[in-house]
Parts: sequence; C-alpha cells; structure tokens
Amino acid sequence: MLVVAITRTPGWSEFRGYFFDWARYGDSLGEISSAFVLNVKMFSIAEAIILVTALALAVLRSLPGPVFFPLRALAIVYADFFRGVPTILVILMLGTGMPALQVGWIPQSQVFWGIVSLVLVYTAYVSEVYRAGIESIHPSQEAAARSLGLSRGQALLYVILPQAVRRVVPPLLNDFIGLQKDTALVSTLGVVEALQQTRIDESAHFNGTYYLVAATLFVALTIPLARLTDWLVARDRRRQQAGRLA
Repeated sequence: MLVVAITRTPGWSEFRGYFFDWARYGDSLGEISSAFVLNVKMFSIAEAIILVTALALAVLRSLPGPVFFPLRALAIVYADFFRGVPTILVILMLGTGMPALQVGWIPQSQVFWGIVSLVLVYTAYVSEVYRAGIESIHPSQEAAARSLGLSRGQALLYVILPQAVRRVVPPLLNDFIGLQKDTALVSTLGVVEALQQTRIDESAHFNGTYYLVAATLFVALTIPLARLTDWLVARDRRRQQAGRLA
C-alpha cells in the first residue's frame, strides 16, 4: 500500500528520475565501490584496535580496592566523555586541529585522524559492553579460581574474561555494525571514501542515484553482520536451554 501510494504522487516521475536512474547506477557502481574499499579498510583497522583497547579499559574499571581508584576514575571519565561527544565533532576536531599544529612528528593524514577518532569514540562504547560481560560473571567463579591457587590477575585472565567475552559477542557485533556506518563521517574531512565519491558524482551530474549506490554497498556489508549476530544470539539461547535441562 505504501509503494502504491508513493508511486501515485504527483512528483513520483521526478523522484524516480532523480533517485532511480538505473543507467547511472550501473555506470557508477565500480567507481563508488573502489572508494568504498577505503571505508572497509578504516573499519577493519579501527575494529582491531578497539577490541584490545576497550577490553583494557573495561578491565581497569573492574579493578577492586582503593589503590586502583585513580585508574577507575580515569576510565570512567574517558568513557563518559567520548560517549557524550558526537562522533562527527571528534572527527572534525582531530582531523582539522591536529594537522594544523604543524608539528613534524604528528601525522598529517586525515584518514589517520579519522581512524583515531573512531577508535576513541567506539572504545568508550565497547568498553561498557565488555564491563557488562565481566560483571555478569558470578563472584563464585573468581572465588573458585582463587581457591585453586590462582591470583586475582590469573583468575581474571583465565576464568572471567573468556566467559565474559563469549557472552558479549552479539552486542559487540551490533556496535561494529554502527562503526562500519560511521566510517562515512570521515568524509567531512574531505577524504574520498564512498560517501564523498557519491557527493562528487551527485554534484557533477545533479542526480541522487549515486546515494542509492552507496547505500547498497553499506547494506551489503552490514546485513551479513546482522544475520551473524542473530545466529550467535540463537546459539547462545540454545546453549542456555541445554544447560538448564542438563
């Protein structure tokens, strides 16, 4: 009904000509796909770094005792700050500000600062996911490990973290779906990735079909990740049910 209603509107022919020019779609698919490779590279590099840094931040927040209070406080401030600032502002501030310092040892690449910005922001989000996983492990698990002679660090490394990480894989994948889409924000620095190439083509030909091409590429990458998340959630549910029956 919605499709029928839209196709019967007075401006449908102009809308279709602007967004659904299939000849332009086919002609531009290769060019925009080449630019999309940069999005995939930024996503892959940022994801690998985030997985490690976010876990380290979550571990810092879980350290007990007053002696570790400064570390816990710093981790909390970091997570609160970068979860509160819009990602696009972090990208603009670092991508334009850091090269403007004109310091020899500071990288001038805007792609580099785009990746750094994504890592800073998503490390804050993913660390909260890890922390939730760590806190979901019953204290008896650590007590049992300590009773076997393991230190606090060994219990965390060999007993708690493996279980915690396994539990948070589905929400981690959801965060990384968001990360993949947010790589398009790096276009605000002038980096020619999929969205920027789309803007260039749209400005040159005054046609919005190029946006449809970029959307297709992002969807083609995110849908498999979404289905993988669903499969992992279903598998975890089956394991829990089997454990209860046992």
